[in-house]
Amino acid sequence: MSNIYESAATTLGLFNSPCLTKVELRVACKGISDRDALSKPDPCGVLKMQSHGQWFEVDRTEVIRSSISPVFSKVFTVDYYFEEVQRLRFELHDISSNHNGLKEADFLGAMECTLGQIVSQRKLSKALLKQGNTAGKSSITVTAEELSGNDDYVELAFSAKKLDDKDFFSKSDPFLEIFRVNDDGTASLVHRTETIMNNLSPVWKSFKVSLNTLCSGDHERELKCTVWDWDSNGKHDFIGEFQTTFKEMKAAMDGKQIQWECINPKYQVKKKNYRNSGMVILTMCKIIKMHSFLDYIMGGCQIQFTVAIDFTASNGDPRNSCSLHYIHPYQPNEYLKALIAVGEICQDYDSDKMFPAFGFGAQIPPDFKVSHDFAVNFDEDNPECAGIQGVVEAYQNCLPKIQLYGPTNIAPIIQKVADSASEEMHTKEAMEYFILLILTDGVITDMADTREAIVHASHLPMSVIIVGIGNADFSDMQMLDGDDGILRSPKGEPVLRDIVQFVPFHNFKHASPAALAKSVLAEVPNQVVDYYNGKGIKPKCLSDFESSRAFSP
Repeated sequence: MSNIYESAATTLGLFNSPCLTKVELRVACKGISDRDALSKPDPCGVLKMQSHGQWFEVDRTEVIRSSISPVFSKVFTVDYYFEEVQRLRFELHDISSNHNGLKEADFLGAMECTLGQIVSQRKLSKALLKQGNTAGKSSITVTAEELSGNDDYVELAFSAKKLDDKDFFSKSDPFLEIFRVNDDGTASLVHRTETIMNNLSPVWKSFKVSLNTLCSGDHERELKCTVWDWDSNGKHDFIGEFQTTFKEMKAAMDGKQIQWECINPKYQVKKKNYRNSGMVILTMCKIIKMHSFLDYIMGGCQIQFTVAIDFTASNGDPRNSCSLHYIHPYQPNEYLKALIAVGEICQDYDSDKMFPAFGFGAQIPPDFKVSHDFAVNFDEDNPECAGIQGVVEAYQNCLPKIQLYGPTNIAPIIQKVADSASEEMHTKEAMEYFILLILTDGVITDMADTREAIVHASHLPMSVIIVGIGNADFSDMQMLDGDDGILRSPKGEPVLRDIVQFVPFHNFKHASPAALAKSVLAEVPNQVVDYYNGKGIKPKCLSDFESSRAFSP
């Protein structure tokens, strides 16, 4: 019975080359032209990485309104592997103001390169190529910087008072930009606040930024801060500027407020009685110790791995060799390949190696009613299987006993795992994080309920991985993966954090299972860290963990 498991496991080749370092990438563009000649584009940059011939989105920048030469404040952080050719693609899209997704956006151009090229040159500038690889006048510049070992973040909050009024019929619409001055005299944009409309005494939202990004870990490095009056045509009016350092900012950690005069050098020269163009105030400065994924794992956080398998009729009769559930004596089907590839990684982070496995969309014995969250081992009181091999065997044993049916509803199984995660949340400790792997062959039929369940789950210590099995059109499933805009519940509530990763298995049909595992699990460490850091939950230290856990002699 275990020969399928063994034959699949032997083909895994799960590799994990050591990450040499992390690299921050900053993006700026010049001379963007748009199809709409009457208005300037609203550009957004998208970073994609190539894996086994496929491009996968890594991250995207903010949208900058009405700009032909945007300098994005979003910083991309990527792992740099010296021994791998890491192909990158930077795309620029014009995002319409009423929609943040890429589907309805205009493509403005793209540039492909390797991470090695950027790292070796430190600053890479190339033309943005349009459809058909034709070069226009627009260009993109990507700057690389190695991350130092300091992962701490700082939270800052700024306000201002009595800023100069730059508008005739209303008050200024101010925003603040903070630049780090580099060793070579150039400046890197660290953060751009939101714009506060029609207000000469704005209070900007607090923001978090890594100390590495802010000052390269050097507390005495010069920081240049500029206040602008926003204009819809993108030609913002200069209000004033000031220089400071993080060392100076740290004085606000004791609850004090620090303020700087906002100076316009031209006015200083021209106007006799000129004092300043307003005051900028730092109202909060807080250092936040950022803990890594390994900090939590080494502190005893267990990954609770749950599997949910689609047993709807669209998979085909398991006795037929064309079925996605067909059990071949030596060749694992796609369900098994995906299960083993992802499960093999997750089981290393679970000490008891017991995995709950559920099915959905089948009529089950004894009364053959449709169930959307039945235990694959038919033991509702204890749905856990011993190891990934136990899940494989329970799956094989279950197939002849059930009737494949429908519809494809996944909200019940998300809610089931969310109930367990909710219990863990109330402990306020980093002891269990839940990963739900859903394997399905088609587009789900309870999309509204699923969106509701995901928004609810985004507040809990859990992540959802969905692998599309077979060759169905999975385009509707991509909306569950918050990469393309923000997922919202039917009532309009946004997800607290992006917890869903969707991957179609056919993208990896000819790749090693390790590539599939790498793709679907890539976001999990950050999701774990984002959840616990966001809640202010520290890792348990090793001594706490050992004393709270009984080890068998």
